[in-house]
Amino acid sequence: MKTIFYNGCVYTGEASLRQAFLIEDDHISAVGTDAEILTLADGETVCTDLGGRFVCPGFNDSHMHLLNFGQALNMAQLAQHTDSLSGMMAYLRDYAAGHPPREGRWLLGRGWNQDYFSDVSRMPNRADLDAISTEIPIVITRACGHCCVVNSRVLEIAGITADTPSPAGGTVGIENGAPDGRLFDNAMDMLTPFIPLPDKEELKDMIRLACRALNSYGVTSSQSDDYCVFRAVPFETVNAAYRELEESGELTVRVYEQANFTTLPELRRFVEAGNVTGSGSPLFRIGPLKMLGDGALGSHTAHLSRPYDDLPETSGFSLFSAEHMNAMVSYANAHGMQVAIHAIGDACLDQVLNAVDLALREHPRADHRHGVVHCQITRPDQLRRIRELNMHVYAQSIFLDYDNHIVENRVGPELAASSYRWKTLMDGGVSVSNGSDCPVELPDVMRGIECAVTRTSIDGTGPYLPEEAFTVREALDSFTIRGAEASFEENSKGRIAPGYLADFVVLSENPFAVEPRELHNIAVQACYLGGERVYSA
Repeated sequence: MKTIFYNGCVYTGEASLRQAFLIEDDHISAVGTDAEILTLADGETVCTDLGGRFVCPGFNDSHMHLLNFGQALNMAQLAQHTDSLSGMMAYLRDYAAGHPPREGRWLLGRGWNQDYFSDVSRMPNRADLDAISTEIPIVITRACGHCCVVNSRVLEIAGITADTPSPAGGTVGIENGAPDGRLFDNAMDMLTPFIPLPDKEELKDMIRLACRALNSYGVTSSQSDDYCVFRAVPFETVNAAYRELEESGELTVRVYEQANFTTLPELRRFVEAGNVTGSGSPLFRIGPLKMLGDGALGSHTAHLSRPYDDLPETSGFSLFSAEHMNAMVSYANAHGMQVAIHAIGDACLDQVLNAVDLALREHPRADHRHGVVHCQITRPDQLRRIRELNMHVYAQSIFLDYDNHIVENRVGPELAASSYRWKTLMDGGVSVSNGSDCPVELPDVMRGIECAVTRTSIDGTGPYLPEEAFTVREALDSFTIRGAEASFEENSKGRIAPGYLADFVVLSENPFAVEPRELHNIAVQACYLGGERVYSA
């Protein structure tokens, strides 16, 4: 089947825009002027007038949590009610009344951020949730995903008391000699054996829901960390859910699985079952070993090389020892796997760079594409090491929307001045892709593009290090071809060019023609995967 799209402003990755392109089956076969492409039509060809609208490759969110997003869409949406603690509690109380959990299920919410509370200067605690219910188990997770708060019922179910030790890489919050309901990073895993698990059909429902939402933002490819969402669900079940949706034609996002494992035996079992980077199908493929190196800046759990400026009693912490991370990275590298490791603090980044350096000296690889996820708090010496190790960087420009408000207060002026230096890395030859870390942030690509171009929050805060601003072209590329580079797919997707997959998005306006502070207002009009429309406004 042939389809022609004409009368458009088509971004192909080159400076000059084209007008039209031809799709045969699920690939692009020609790009050019209207006159050139329309002459290729025959009696069976479907011709679609783009009405002068802008077209670019489908967006590639190079680090997010697709399954977790689907789960979060079924939770209380706290991000929309985080202006005050009292207002958020009122919303949660109303939500609990309108969505009472089925017997044996828990009340879950996600998206709060204490920095936005106008009425108090603290995180929620157990007492706040007990005021809603002491009978129904309640868990509310911070927007960053590195801290949650539970009520007394959950503490009782999980057996967490004042005598419960904090696990390595995590903290059990204690106040006045008793648990305050706050659990940080690895301490959140203490709930895993007790939270009711979804079955495969429920997983598929979450994936369907997330894919529909992603398509509405123009996202056609997701590099997704899914195995950590429900630790007790075997990776085989998650993979089967994706593959069954692919077989039924319901998987409308191409997924590159960032395989999250925390122990060497788990990783070994995964690899020995034939799961190595690149294995799979065009819609669901295995990607890198994914590890969480540290926590988040907002919760003071990112691991810094010095104390936090606004909380000097802590410098955060890494979630794994150097020895453990070295062993995991070395095994993955030696067995043909890419690695992608979350590092927000500079002390954690040292650990990641050391692990990759050691692994590559043990088993050299010319095109490994090992990467750093987030790469936020950095020092100049670390930027040099990233270049020297030929690593990929998975940036989240949308994080500037919030972090502009806190970064200098958190880490101090010296570290802040050398951080979020993604443009410097790009100019030094590093491949820098972009994403949202959804559901930490919504997968709203145009907001991410605006933050990349302006280095300013949507509310006008900033600019922060304006010399690090991307051009519009660089920002678009970071969400398209650079994302394809992260998954070794730059020769098959990420461009509108002959031989590439027909994944593309139609926008309401031309990003090159609007004021930078208006980029986030550009709407997605339609989204296509393999030439088939999967979203229309």
